[in-house]
Amino acid sequence: MTPAPAPDLQRSSALTQFILAPNPGPMSLDGTNSYVVRAPASQAAVVVDPGPLDEAHLQALAAAGPVELILITHRHADHTAGSARLHELTGAPVRAALPGHCHGGGALLSDGEEIHAAGVEIRVAATPGHTSDSVCFHLPGDGSQGSVLTGDTILGRGTTMLDYPDGTLGDYLASLDRLEALGPATVLPAHGPVLPSLVETARAYRSHRLERLEQIRAALDSLGRDAAAGDVAAVVYSDVDPSVRRAAETSVAAQLHYLRGGPPQQ
Repeated sequence: MTPAPAPDLQRSSALTQFILAPNPGPMSLDGTNSYVVRAPASQAAVVVDPGPLDEAHLQALAAAGPVELILITHRHADHTAGSARLHELTGAPVRAALPGHCHGGGALLSDGEEIHAAGVEIRVAATPGHTSDSVCFHLPGDGSQGSVLTGDTILGRGTTMLDYPDGTLGDYLASLDRLEALGPATVLPAHGPVLPSLVETARAYRSHRLERLEQIRAALDSLGRDAAAGDVAAVVYSDVDPSVRRAAETSVAAQLHYLRGGPPQQ
């Protein structure tokens, strides 16, 4: 049997390339974009979001190195499942915002931290909302406007879900404000295509969330103020595919929590 060809390394910005993981689906779109970050003069590389536990994919990431550091944007398995194996293949430490996803002595990521690796400055920005541990990685030297690896906080197509109760809408709106303040940087999402302007995308995301809140208010006026998330989702998201219905209900629960003035989740 002829072995499958190695996954392609594709250029996404001046300082980044990515390999698309073979895990397409309703939530992961075309699959997870696993990014390889390095300065043009550097042989070493940083990998962001190794993706699923797929050997061919991880071998291709390892071959793009030598990999000196592995970074995780958030805890979901389509970003983290391959991280321990990539550490085995490369010896590179894995750093994340949660200790359970750090491997090989990798330290926890901290908000505002500046990482210097593979000839690149990487600034860590905590952006909770999709999940409580979500972070983005700002590359200020990537082209004239910089770039931001946004994980699932901003996608290349559509909008992200809020994994309530771990992720909350109040946190998410604050994270959009923080990202907008970074200006017209290139958006490097974990799913979907690269986008040209972070400030425009963050504004569009905020507008979408506020429109959904108005739709949910209208649904509550009809169904009653104590209506359950599933009933509200059936009205507000009546046209969504059944494969993403649970995600819609979870996002509605986050928005109901916000409208009802619930306390931040711990």
